[in-house]
Amino acid sequence: MTLRATIPEKGLHRQKRILIVEDNAELRTLVNMKFSHLGYEVLEAANGRIGLDVIRQRGLPDIAIVDIHMPEMNGIEFCDNVQQFSDLPVIMLTAIDDSDTVVHAIENYAEDYIVKPFNLKELTVRVERILRRLGNTTISASAVIAIDERLSANFAQQMAIVDGDQVSLTPTETKLLYILLANAGRTVSNDFLLSRVWPREEVFEDTLRVHIHRLRQKIAAPDKKAEYIVTIRGVGYQFTVTPSRDMSGMPVPK
Repeated sequence: MTLRATIPEKGLHRQKRILIVEDNAELRTLVNMKFSHLGYEVLEAANGRIGLDVIRQRGLPDIAIVDIHMPEMNGIEFCDNVQQFSDLPVIMLTAIDDSDTVVHAIENYAEDYIVKPFNLKELTVRVERILRRLGNTTISASAVIAIDERLSANFAQQMAIVDGDQVSLTPTETKLLYILLANAGRTVSNDFLLSRVWPREEVFEDTLRVHIHRLRQKIAAPDKKAEYIVTIRGVGYQFTVTPSRDMSGMPVPK
């Protein structure tokens, strides 16, 4: 289950984005029409592979609605890929109330699930409940996120751009950066990071410290006078810079 610290009221506000990953074109259209009418930006994909391509090209959505059973790449495979670089909240769709599959999806990937056929109003209520709980993220809806004048991040490509140079990040470093940046200005606890970055492993704080140290080294400013990631001793970590605009140079609404 994804949890995210609420961003202060002075944080960034923008149109919420939903990605629908569903092989049934008629259902995709119905869901798209419903959420577009409610003011959401809606992206579509016919399977998990296309869904990943959409994210690489357009950036991460605020939430994804994902069918479990699809050709080429199913919903669980899609979520497994996305989890390598983000903490994206997901609602799973399934045509069969397969308890084993649903339990696996909920425990490892999804915030919620809904069985087909379903009422669009029920889906809307579930989506909006999750988004209210998560609050506003500081991450803009762009493929490349400009953090400040010298540092940017492309999560889908698992890469940071530091002073114009591309720096490869490991999946663990990418996910850590995503979670910390999504909660910029807020302290993220050690326990939360451990549970989100290693959801199916027993990992301890020493391991977390090593990965944070390596991430710091990769994105550090040359003068070392200011740190992007600070340690809150005995509690966790905080990302100190809130992104102010995306790579297009357009200001993000305050």
